[in-house]
Amino acid sequence: MIVTLIVVCEVGFWVLLAAGLAFRYLLKMPRTGLALLLCEPLLEVVLLVVTALDLKDGAEPSWKHGLAALYIGYTVGHGHRTVKWLDGHAAHRLAGAARPVGPPRYGMARARHEGKVWLGSVVAAGVATVLLQVAIWYVGDSGRTGSLESWRFVAWRAVGIHGVIALTYLIWPKKAPEGSAGEGASVERSLTKK
Repeated sequence: MIVTLIVVCEVGFWVLLAAGLAFRYLLKMPRTGLALLLCEPLLEVVLLVVTALDLKDGAEPSWKHGLAALYIGYTVGHGHRTVKWLDGHAAHRLAGAARPVGPPRYGMARARHEGKVWLGSVVAAGVATVLLQVAIWYVGDSGRTGSLESWRFVAWRAVGIHGVIALTYLIWPKKAPEGSAGEGASVERSLTKK
């Protein structure tokens, strides 16, 4: 049941997102669109409540409960950035707004961008860890919570891998192609002026 609910929440996320953007830009109803976009966190609340009720009803803690915690953590850590990115593109395509500025491609500006995305992964793992720890305390039987404890390692291992990838942008910053002014250089100059 939990895995089905995770799938339903993921599908619901994209349906609410599409509906919210359609109301904002196609139907010219920005308040309704914003209300639909603000309903997205309710999906995670539903998943959290159902997972807690499942454990309360005596379900054996398993990988499904750990996956639910990681899904909620990922949504907290990266959901806002995803919605903002898609909103910018929808505004451009559907409402004639300026094309959204993409992430920097070169130099230290790219390294800073990758660091910010990595921090979203740290937040995701932190939220998942807190939820898993609460579930472990809630179950209260260390003999039954091994699968929940292993998901904490999964979350932080993913953060570590993502961190190594983000760090490569800092250690070996990508250089702009020869002969171009370099997007990274212009972004660097604009950031240092602020």
